[in-house]
Amino acid sequence: MKIAQIAPLWESVPPKAYGGTELVVYNLTEHLIKQGHKVTLFATGDSATSADLVPIIKTAMRKKGTNFPYFYEIESFSNVLKMNREFDIIHNHVGFHFLPFANILKAPVVTTLHGAFVQNEEVQLYRKQKEHNFISISDSQRIGAEELNYVSTVYNGIEVDTYDYADTPNLEQPYLAFLGRLSEEKGVHLAIKLAKDTGWKLIIAGKIDKADFEYYKNVVQPLIDNEQIVYIGELGHEKKVNLLKGASATIHPVTWPEPFGLVMAESMACGTPVYALNMGSIPEVIKDGITGFIADDIDSLTSKIKYLDSIDRKTCREHVQQNFSSEIMTQNYLNTYTNVIAQHNSFLSEPLYLTIE
Repeated sequence: MKIAQIAPLWESVPPKAYGGTELVVYNLTEHLIKQGHKVTLFATGDSATSADLVPIIKTAMRKKGTNFPYFYEIESFSNVLKMNREFDIIHNHVGFHFLPFANILKAPVVTTLHGAFVQNEEVQLYRKQKEHNFISISDSQRIGAEELNYVSTVYNGIEVDTYDYADTPNLEQPYLAFLGRLSEEKGVHLAIKLAKDTGWKLIIAGKIDKADFEYYKNVVQPLIDNEQIVYIGELGHEKKVNLLKGASATIHPVTWPEPFGLVMAESMACGTPVYALNMGSIPEVIKDGITGFIADDIDSLTSKIKYLDSIDRKTCREHVQQNFSSEIMTQNYLNTYTNVIAQHNSFLSEPLYLTIE
């Protein structure tokens, strides 16, 4: 199968540090190639891939500091249009921006929805183009726009073998971990509250976007003392794994309808249970009481810290291996590709009847 992957341009593929969508695109692309498929990746020039890379911009937009993302996205789409007859299917990972071009392409297009439906204007744009082939990354994600033409749900997958498993966390200097964007919707302030209320040390790692700087400066930074509450910045893969596998638990108190939450799978792959608020996909990713704990509010979640020792870390890793591996994700995408291509070809082969009065 000849497959095009259209990646976001904010980060490289794979990302150097934070970048969930770009990591998923990388894992999917590499596994498709391992299975003998020909993949063309439209991404940043500093991407590292086994695919045929079509570089759109020399370096990732976040690194470049650009304020004009759509200029580069249009260039990416232009390249896809020029080459579209070379593909059996085109996989769009950049959202609604590409949808207006999909109807004029020879190859069928599938669009994975990587975000949550939280902006009304964005939801309306999707609804106006609801007939396209959409893939959700959790069943709960669909609630924000149920009328779209969903062709499948495919959970995100990680390279489980690249996440070291630890039977026991760091017991000499025990700590909880928070990993993710330091933004209000990711709930880092709630993770800090949990840590302070329980007396646990909390190590925070993640990026601070410009849009979240005021939140960080006014809400989060005053709570960081670098003793009990420690912020260590943004981490690459190896340091991220070391943080997660050494933690007694990862705290994921999101305040928005989380569409998937890759950090939960990453944490459990290391054997580390996850404590999370009951938002969006959380119940689809965590097995409550088995691979972590879920609660409706931060105080209820805090009260479950006392049950931490009841979680078997090996079970956490097995849960990821069985549900959120790159291999499983890739096979589910291939099944979706096959179905969409068959439906597309069937539509093209249908005879066109004209009624003459």
